[in-house]
This record gives sequence, C-alpha cells and structure tokens, in this order.
Amino acid sequence: MTEEKTNFKVLHPKLPKQLDKLDYFNNNIQDEFVFSEGAICDCFIEKQIAEHVTFKQIIFRNVVFKDVVFKFVDLTDARFENCDLSNVDFSGAAIHRVEFAKCKIIGINLSDSTLRNVIFEDCNAKYAFFRFSNLGQVGFKNCFLQNADFGSSSFSKVSFDQADLQQAQMSGVKLDGIDFSNSDIEGLGIRVEDLYGAIISPMQAISLSKMIGLVIKE
Repeated sequence: MTEEKTNFKVLHPKLPKQLDKLDYFNNNIQDEFVFSEGAICDCFIEKQIAEHVTFKQIIFRNVVFKDVVFKFVDLTDARFENCDLSNVDFSGAAIHRVEFAKCKIIGINLSDSTLRNVIFEDCNAKYAFFRFSNLGQVGFKNCFLQNADFGSSSFSKVSFDQADLQQAQMSGVKLDGIDFSNSDIEGLGIRVEDLYGAIISPMQAISLSKMIGLVIKE
C-alpha cells in the first residue's frame, strides 16, 4: 500500500524474523485461548466455536477456515497469506496491525469490529460484512468487494485502490475524503448526504448524478 495513494501510513505487523511452526490440533479451541509467536500453515481449521480467542504475532499461510465462529477475536500483529476465510464469523473483532494477502474472504463477518492499521491486498471479499464497524487506517488494494456491506460504519483514513465496489453498501457512512477515483463504484448503495467530500472521477460523477436525480444536458 503506497503512502502516495493513501495519504496516511498503515503500520505493518510487528513479526519476529523467524517463527516456529505451530502444530494445529483438532481439539476444540476454548474461550480465551491465546496463540502467540508462531506460524500456522497448510492446514484446515474446522468446526471451531469460541469467544475472545487471541492470535498475536501469528502468520497464517495456506489455511482454510471452515465453519469457524470466533466472536470477539483479538488479532494483533498477524498476517494471512493465501488463506480461505469465507463465511468465518469474526464479529466484534479487535484487529490491529494485520495484513490479508491473496485471501478468499467471501462473506466474512466483521460486523461491530474495530480495525486499525489493516491492509487487504489482492483479496476476494465479495459479500464481506463490515456493518457497524470502526475502520481507521485501513487500505483495500486490488480487492473484489462486490456486494460488501459497510453500512453505518465509521471511516477514518480508509483507502480504496483499484477496488471493485459494484453494488457495495455504504449507507450511513461519512465518505468525506475517501478516494474512489480509480475504483469501480457502479451501483454503490449510498445516501446523497453520505457523498459530501468524497473524491471521485468525472465519469463517476456522471453516474452518481443519476442517483440524485440530476439531468445532464449535452
């Protein structure tokens, strides 16, 4: 994520140079379990339900999450590489200095979550659910976000770089200063008052003008 595009700096995860591989075990993960300083690689995490689980200084690489509900999960200084977190329930999460790279996160539930210094890059996030979340210093780069729901969320220093936001929902989100100019926002669900201060391209302006009933005469 380039600082030139975002106009702010996203802090990267603080990870040791070397991390030992953590052997994932199939026993149930219990509430308030803590995993720290390790790599979880090439495995399935299935049918796990727990609250307030903590992952700190962890790399997930080639991990598939299936039927996983980790409400109020604490993710700090973590990186997800080539992982599948589709339909995972991370609602109420606290996510700080975390990167998602080349991940499949279709339908992930991040509602009511707090995200700080988070990067999503080259991710498939169709139908991702961010509703009522608080996003600060968060970047989406080269991501598919069709039909994603950001409704009633709070944005502070959020960037979209080459993002596909077709049919995404942002009603109730103050978009002042948010730059959509190189992203696809066709069918974006917003209220007129939400648009104040948003940065868009001339072609996007023409498209959005139809939403507010303007007639452009050539």
